[in-house]
Amino acid sequence: MEPDESLSRLRADAAQKLGSEDVDAYSVDELDARIALCRAEIARCEARKAFATRHRASAEALFRKS
Repeated sequence: MEPDESLSRLRADAAQKLGSEDVDAYSVDELDARIALCRAEIARCEARKAFATRHRASAEALFRKS
């Protein structure tokens, strides 16, 4: 197995575990806390995606000029 495959599998497993966890027994406060954590993680991922998009565009522009 390639290292990238292993990393992808770990990422997929973490996301799958989060999505498949039974939340029926959670209280409203616990659900609010979980939602806040999920929103924070989404914001963190969106910020990283925006950075990566800008970085890629900069690199492509640099190499296009040469």
